Amino acid sequence: MPLDDQSTRALLRRLDDPQYMEFPRGHDARATRARFEELAARLDARFQCTCIVDRHVQDASHHGLIVIPAAAAAGAEHITVTVSNFGDLAVVTLGNPGSYNEEEERELFHATDRLRVEEELEALGYDVISEHLLWTRYDGVSDLVSFSPPEHSPTWWTRFFDYL
Repeated sequence: MPLDDQSTRALLRRLDDPQYMEFPRGHDARATRARFEELAARLDARFQCTCIVDRHVQDASHHGLIVIPAAAAAGAEHITVTVSNFGDLAVVTLGNPGSYNEEEERELFHATDRLRVEEELEALGYDVISEHLLWTRYDGVSDLVSFSPPEHSPTWWTRFFDYL
């Protein structure tokens, strides 16, 4: 189950470090990669497919993406799992991140698909958080805002799940 909004906000603020933008202090790249690879293998097995895995992320606050093909899902759309470099954060989205608003996703995201993904994430100790809360304006402690043009204010998604 995803964390509730209040718990998510508190977690994001706790992980927001002004000195570490791409990786948290004490980041263990090997452990992060090993768990990410295990997640990819578990999703392959759970959905009986070969997921598309982006392992070559650089200059970003996220570690990688795993895409479950639409053909393997109960719904009509692919599913994207984005794993952050920070904490144990993971986001599950119907289609590409930002494709659906919260109401549309609630209506269109097949409950069986969501449950299968969330069970695998939880089994590996990831904190599943709602994508929709992440699209709110970033107001944390880093100087991320100074790197963005005023018309494109960064969001919490940018802080923990995007390229920097």
